[in-house]
Amino acid sequence: MSQRARTPWQRVRHGARRLSEITLQDHALLVEAAVGLAISRAAILTVPFPRIARRLGGFMAPHQAADKARQAPPSAQDREIARKIGWAVTVAARNVPFKAVCLPQAMTAQHMLRKRGIFSVMHFGTAPGKAVSLDAHAWLNAGEIEVTGYPVGPEFTEIACIA
Repeated sequence: MSQRARTPWQRVRHGARRLSEITLQDHALLVEAAVGLAISRAAILTVPFPRIARRLGGFMAPHQAADKARQAPPSAQDREIARKIGWAVTVAARNVPFKAVCLPQAMTAQHMLRKRGIFSVMHFGTAPGKAVSLDAHAWLNAGEIEVTGYPVGPEFTEIACIA
């Protein structure tokens, strides 16, 4: 049997071992993130973005979002929760059986944070693209905590925020 034929089983064993090393609370966050990613991805594929955007919050200029974030800085406990949510969404996105890129990740993490009463800002940026005229990127932060979509490449210019 070749090495390639064993690779999927090795990945399953490795994943099972890694899952046994995390807490029950972290398991629950991973499940919540995976379900959220599926819902976000389905919404992106079936619902017009303006309608999605209204549910995410209000559009504002980047400087307005920064001012609003300074008015509601997260507590130490909220910062730790935001880090955990960022971890869970990122890990779930790598392991779901569909493509979960930056926007569904940001949407999922924002929902998870909002559910816990933690303020976050979703940022949107564009850059000149190779395959299309513009590439787009979405990233999310809660105060100074980089939740999803980081690092943001220098080629992206922030154009709007939702908070």
